[in-house]
Amino acid sequence: MDELAVYNRERWNALVGAGVQYAQPWLDLTPELARQRLDKHGWLGAVAGKNVLCLANGGGQQSAAFAMLGANTTVFDLSDAQLDKDRLAAAQLGLSIRIEQGDMRDLSRFADNAFDWVWQAYSINFVPDPERVFEEVRRVLRTGGRYTLDFSNPHRFSIPKDTWVPEVGYGLALPYRNGEINGDNNMWDVEQPDGTWIKVLGPREFNHTWSKLVNALAERNFMIQHCSEWMRDDPNPEVGSWIHYTQIMPPYISYWMRLLE
Repeated sequence: MDELAVYNRERWNALVGAGVQYAQPWLDLTPELARQRLDKHGWLGAVAGKNVLCLANGGGQQSAAFAMLGANTTVFDLSDAQLDKDRLAAAQLGLSIRIEQGDMRDLSRFADNAFDWVWQAYSINFVPDPERVFEEVRRVLRTGGRYTLDFSNPHRFSIPKDTWVPEVGYGLALPYRNGEINGDNNMWDVEQPDGTWIKVLGPREFNHTWSKLVNALAERNFMIQHCSEWMRDDPNPEVGSWIHYTQIMPPYISYWMRLLE
């Protein structure tokens, strides 16, 4: 495990301790709710009996949902604290989940063609080079298998939320390029049970431009079948708020892909 992995594991463990939303296991799941949370667009199809890898997706959320739907589910994550949430979800919901700790850039413990589906919720932006991850995913995914990837809108880091100016809008603040965003000063706002917010130092995060992502996927024979943008649904958001910002700059993109021969 290199210096980046050690640092990001420590930061994720701290975020879990602070109660970050990504570490709140889905303990209320039913099969219907599991499918809804994974797939509001109706793209999922049948997953029972499929071998699914939840890549860098600890927290007791997606792994529990796939297992609830009958998939042979493996969750692989850097953070031991995150994986404890998967253990909790499995125990409380009576699910079978294989739990493995490691770096998404090294999937060597898994055999070639081991999985029918690799599901990677937002995590690719915590490594500097997505190509290493895509190469590993291509190896462990069978031909015709599916890969779901969430990533940061590459323009989001160029247009931060705090650049809002009344009657002007959000301003371009940073160059559009590949590279690290905030280094070791990446502060996250984490909501507490009493409704207050605290700031917690987050993991190192990296921007990946459209050309970097799309070319790296295309060169490895991933065919994009569906694309969606995430934004908060609010007809009248407060101007300058996070909800308003997401309607101007959708912060997260999802690709649903299939691996060709």
